[in-house]
This record gives sequence, structure tokens and C-alpha cells, in this order.
Amino acid sequence: MLALLKRSDTMKKIILLGLTALLGACQSMSPTPKASLDGEVFYLQRIALPPTATLSVSLQDVSLADAPAVTLAEQKGPVKGQVPLPFHLSYDQAQVKPGHSYSVSARIEVDGKLLFITTERHAVQLNGQDPQPLRLRVDAAAH
Repeated sequence: MLALLKRSDTMKKIILLGLTALLGACQSMSPTPKASLDGEVFYLQRIALPPTATLSVSLQDVSLADAPAVTLAEQKGPVKGQVPLPFHLSYDQAQVKPGHSYSVSARIEVDGKLLFITTERHAVQLNGQDPQPLRLRVDAAAH
């Protein structure tokens, strides 16, 4: 009987040790926290968008003038309703680098044809101090 109790205690210790190791591994693998920007896209023209319109909103690192911008987050999909059009961008804080410049841009297309686009730079700091909701104005694209 004594041998059985010792074996039971040993098994408990092994299980406890295994669970402790597993918990430690889970903590070290935890993803970096996600951050987000919320806002709305609008235009001043008094026209309705066709039902096939799509909205694209991007958060990009625009630090390097001689290189393409790096996209940190993008929301793309069919427009639901009329302006203002809400958006939500979720990004990985680990991609945000000190001293870099970040910008949010938007475009509205119909059947692949550009209707509206941001024409001004909408800089964001990504330090938790950006006013939200962001308001992005898009202007009619020249045809």
C-alpha cells in the first residue's frame, strides 16, 4: 500500500511539473497586443454610391520617400449604406517603429474604377494619442 501511495505522489508531481512547463510556454508565445484605429470615410458631393461600390482603407508606414509604403493594416470590402462609411483597422504594435511616419488613406471604387480617393495626407502617431474616430475625406477622382 505504501508503494502505491509513493507512486501516486510521484505521478502528481510529474503532472504538476508538466502543467507548469506548458503554462510557461503559453505565456512566452503570447502574441503582441493588437491596437486599432476606428473612423469614417466621407465626401462632400451630394451623390449616392451605387450598390456595387467597394471601400478600401489602409494604414501604411510612409517613412521612406524612395521606397513603396509598407501596409500595416487594410480593410477592404463592399460599401454598406451611404457616407459616412465606418472603418476599423487592427494592426500589430510590434510593427510600429520609433521615428517612422504613418498615414491612413482611403479609396472608393465601382467595378474596379476609382470614384473617390484621399488627396491629403492623414498622419497618425500610433502611440495611443490619435483622436478617434478618424475622419477621412475623399475627393472625386479625375476621369
